[in-house]
Amino acid sequence: MKKEYSVKKNKEFQEAFKKGRSVANRQFVVYILKKPEQEKFRIGLSVSKKIGNAVMRNQIKRYIRQSFHELHDQVQTGNDYIIIARKPTAEMNMHEVKKSLEHVLKVGKVLKILKPGENS
Repeated sequence: MKKEYSVKKNKEFQEAFKKGRSVANRQFVVYILKKPEQEKFRIGLSVSKKIGNAVMRNQIKRYIRQSFHELHDQVQTGNDYIIIARKPTAEMNMHEVKKSLEHVLKVGKVLKILKPGENS
């Protein structure tokens, strides 16, 4: 994932927590902050030490980034997404992480549902 697609600064995270809206399921909390002047979407990841060791946390982050890469065409642009992983993600594989993220993004109404035949 390219640098322009990521939220890095603490200030940007805090802004999303304060001004954004949140949606959640058992595995993820997603804060959505509208940024109409931004033509792309950006993601910020937060995976707590409670979830596992560094290897486990990095693996979860890779799964989340890959899921967003695969859902790129469906995710609404002009937003910052802060994804906070919860404990159950430690036992999930790539496919389960993607399904769970799809679910939480649909609940947040920021995922376009593609009709069969449209490229994804």
